Amino acid sequence: MSIHHLLIFFFVGLAGCDKTKPPVVTLPSNLVTTITATGGIVDVQATADNANFYTVTFYHNNDSTVVETVDGDATHTFTSSGTYAIKTCAHTTYADFIQKTENVIVSVTGGSTSGAPTTGYTTPNSYANYSLIWSDEFNGTSLSSDWTFDIGTGSGGWGNNELQYYTNQNHTLNGGYLEITAKNQAFNSQLYTSTRMKTQGIKSWKYGRIDIRAAIPYGQGIWPALWMLGDNITTAGWPSCGEIDVMELIGGDGARDRTVYGTAHWSDNGAHAQYGNTTVLSSGKYADEFHVFSIVWTQNSITWLRDDVAYNTLDITPANLSEFKEKFFLIFNVAVGGNWPGNPDATTIYPQTMYVDYVRVFQ
Repeated sequence: MSIHHLLIFFFVGLAGCDKTKPPVVTLPSNLVTTITATGGIVDVQATADNANFYTVTFYHNNDSTVVETVDGDATHTFTSSGTYAIKTCAHTTYADFIQKTENVIVSVTGGSTSGAPTTGYTTPNSYANYSLIWSDEFNGTSLSSDWTFDIGTGSGGWGNNELQYYTNQNHTLNGGYLEITAKNQAFNSQLYTSTRMKTQGIKSWKYGRIDIRAAIPYGQGIWPALWMLGDNITTAGWPSCGEIDVMELIGGDGARDRTVYGTAHWSDNGAHAQYGNTTVLSSGKYADEFHVFSIVWTQNSITWLRDDVAYNTLDITPANLSEFKEKFFLIFNVAVGGNWPGNPDATTIYPQTMYVDYVRVFQ
């Protein structure tokens, strides 16, 4: 037999071989949901055969909130009465799922539907030798004109590879609290949405005492912050403008949900410099109740306090810390993911909300 014939038989044999078939995915089945509405709080319990996880989408007006859950339990708080659609999906993978959509009637009969804690530390609205020069108690139904918003993803995820898209829709005023909510919600090519609000160009301060009473969200990849930047950031850039982190938390296992950071950042002859410390709860987490995060800022130092207990002080008299002799504006935000906290994982619960009772500036 010639080599030519051998080659023909070889290729015919190859053509007759079975090609590898893609794996068969078994979809979940028997999706059963139980929906309970108590006031504005709606609880969904879902079960299905062969489901690896669930997603529950709560639709409200032109917005929606997606909760991913392994055990099938999901809760959402609606702030007004109405009939709302809820879509429940039982997943084998993100692309392979079964779903059902149902309506629920919500009746909010009065009072606050906020999920904010009802206990915690508080501080007075006056101090000896200080005057209250500005505050926001977050009463009413809309923000004051002292606030504006950052929108989008910034440069490189706000310089930190964060995963959220900031909108001006992920906040509300409810029952005397500001609520900033991070959602597992795809928007403009990002997987999450949140809000970053600021007083830049409207209100800023140099020196004084600043008190912020807040309950802090938790969980892997959740990064809430109450902080300040120098007014000259648009011309000097970061870190030459200076940064004062009144409170930051990177959520997650171990002590992370009960540890907050107070830090300052500045430029030391062109190099990034920082100084900070932490304050750790003995038990529980910062989401459990309200705490007051404060700085006392003078021409000589910045001192950080949690519930009136000092835990960090920075001497700002050296010439290379001149950033802290200028005016700073406030920023409140809840980031998702990033270089420092890492990405969310299957343990992260959504939505995550930071509740702010008040912010007060004394001089």
